[in-house]
Amino acid sequence: MAKEGWQPMKYLLFYDYIEGVVERRAPLREGHLGIAQRYFERGALLLAGALNDPIDGALLVFNDRESAEAFAREDPYVLNGLVTSQRIREWNVVVGG
Repeated sequence: MAKEGWQPMKYLLFYDYIEGVVERRAPLREGHLGIAQRYFERGALLLAGALNDPIDGALLVFNDRESAEAFAREDPYVLNGLVTSQRIREWNVVVGG
C-alpha cells in the first residue's frame, strides 16, 4: 500500500562525469551538496549519490521533472564542466515509496 500523498512517477537525473572527478570536485563539493540539501529539505529531491565508482556517474531521484531540470541548471558540478552529459528519465515506481 502506497503512502498517503505518494506519487508513483519519479524522475531520475543521471550524470556522467569527467575522468578525475573525485579530485576535481573538491572545491565545488560544498556548493553541490548545499543545493542538494536545499532540494531535499523542500521535498523535491528524494535520494542522491555517486555510483560506487564515481567515473560511472551519479543518480539523483526527484519528485518532479521541473526540480530535476532546475537542479541541473544551478549545480556547480554542471556549471564547472565536471558533468559531461546528463539525462532525465521518468520512473514509474510500482513498489515502495
